[in-house]
Amino acid sequence: MGKYGEAAINAVHLLAKNEAMPPRLAWETAVEGIFPSSKSSQSKGCPRDAFLALCGMGKVRHVAPGTYTRSIKNRGYVECALAAILSDPSLAKDEKALWQMAIGNQRKVHNSQMEVLLTLFQNGYIR
Repeated sequence: MGKYGEAAINAVHLLAKNEAMPPRLAWETAVEGIFPSSKSSQSKGCPRDAFLALCGMGKVRHVAPGTYTRSIKNRGYVECALAAILSDPSLAKDEKALWQMAIGNQRKVHNSQMEVLLTLFQNGYIR
């Protein structure tokens, strides 16, 4: 599990303890704990927006659906990837193939979006 996957798990644990906590605050708290001396890692938008998009879609345990991010692209990536995993669970073992499915024919480098999704999925936090 990568650091952003770990942050996603920690954020879900925070939300499970305090369901009134906003998902963005849970994410910020989690990344501060994982990256205490790296402001750039703490503020990295793609993994955060992937997490917040999944929360907003109502897919993360302990989180009510809502509007937690304005990111359209990252939400699209995780929506597509989650649909692919649910259709073919073996894709949960191939982050690169999943990313390629999510971006289609675009040439984009992943930025930990799939790490967040796969870590939550593999650890039972996606409903």
